[in-house]
Amino acid sequence: MLYNLLYPLTEYMSAFNVFRYITFRTAYAMVTAMLLVLMSGSYFTVKLKKWRFSQLTKGFEPARHKNKEGTPTMGGLIIMFATTASTLLWADLSNRYVWIALFVFASFAIIGFADDYKKTVKHYPKGIHSRTKFFWQSLVAVVAIGLLMLTNKSPDKMLLMLPFVKGLALNLGYMYPLFAWFIVVGTSNAVNLTDGLDGLAIMPAVIAFGAYAIFAYIASNTIWTSYLSVFYVREASELPVFCASMVGAGLGFLWFNSYPASIFMGDVGSLSIGGALGAVAVMVKQEFLLLIVGGLFVAETVSVILQVGYFKLTHGKRIFLMSPLHHHFELKGWSEPKIIVRFWIISLILTIVAVSTLKLR
Repeated sequence: MLYNLLYPLTEYMSAFNVFRYITFRTAYAMVTAMLLVLMSGSYFTVKLKKWRFSQLTKGFEPARHKNKEGTPTMGGLIIMFATTASTLLWADLSNRYVWIALFVFASFAIIGFADDYKKTVKHYPKGIHSRTKFFWQSLVAVVAIGLLMLTNKSPDKMLLMLPFVKGLALNLGYMYPLFAWFIVVGTSNAVNLTDGLDGLAIMPAVIAFGAYAIFAYIASNTIWTSYLSVFYVREASELPVFCASMVGAGLGFLWFNSYPASIFMGDVGSLSIGGALGAVAVMVKQEFLLLIVGGLFVAETVSVILQVGYFKLTHGKRIFLMSPLHHHFELKGWSEPKIIVRFWIISLILTIVAVSTLKLR
């Protein structure tokens, strides 16, 4: 909004020319979102507790999770508020990709809110039915991908770039929309599964959005795309603002969500953050790198799939003591802070590897 209002006035006041630079607006989007969360976090925490939006255990977590009952949840509403406000303030609002990212983010937040509301207020621990949740997630993903396909005129839009190999891309053809749908819905649920310990999901998400701010900046710059041999995506130019807003909001939320957490993000946060991350990966044409950047989310999801599959095949045997993976380490005796920090370190290492693939081809 500031770009659209103030940059046209550059001819009258040269100082407004600073809004032209995406690096300037990206940096201040991050700061703005972080300050909004830090300033409103305590207020939201009190209100959420007053409205009875408090954590309830499902009955199959490690026993020490019983102590977390009563902690306010739905803190993802704070992240949504700060990210959306900061993006609208600092992004070029004529950019369609910004609106698609916000659409996915807000829509998945609504799905998560419905799930959290049923868990907390209606005292139904499982929330809305998994098939109902999956249907609405899929519908949102289909609408977003349809919009992307219609607005993207690039001949590369059906191609999938592979890391470590220069100039090699798979032409998925009409299978690409299905692949993109899987990325958006899969990432949303993967982040949701990871959100089981204080701060465990939000920091890897912050790191991932930081990486995709870099990918978006590169994808929208012809010099960098030519040098690194990656796809040029002109409309990705404003996505660094959105990604930076997510980074700032996430860091601000971590102030309240770090161990021991005074607030949880809930499904309204995890589903929306994951969905937005998947959508950004598709928009900047770096879908495959999400498997590396979001490697922690992938590992947590795979642990659940393996556990459930093995349990059914062997009629009751288990691979892990408990899934998702972080619960396995809890039952092995690791302290919660140790699991969290070590998982953060793994996320950071994986992200460094992913960013390095841009040059290692």
